[in-house]
Amino acid sequence: MTQKAKQFINDDEIPWDDLGGGLKRKIMSYDDNLMMVKVAFETGGIGALHSHFHTQMSYVESGAFEITIGDKTGTLKKGDAYYIPPDIIHGALCTEEGILVDIFTPLREDFIK
Repeated sequence: MTQKAKQFINDDEIPWDDLGGGLKRKIMSYDDNLMMVKVAFETGGIGALHSHFHTQMSYVESGAFEITIGDKTGTLKKGDAYYIPPDIIHGALCTEEGILVDIFTPLREDFIK
């Protein structure tokens, strides 16, 4: 089932995609301009340092993370959020099993199979 422009999104109907290294992802919905993705981390899971041209905001649904954005690192927990401007190197280390909800603009075409 495609999640493109899906208006009513039922979490339990979307399968997880195992990314390896203690991470899994599910694409909640998207259009050409916006995408929402959930990423589940096991404790110790690493979102490797990377950059992309997309603007990103992320919400910590659960757990705790050390988030690096550029040359700064902050510790965030359930209920916190962060913003990443385009082309800034960033990454995550999960210190307590949890889920990040990532929003991208425009959509991450590389996530769509």
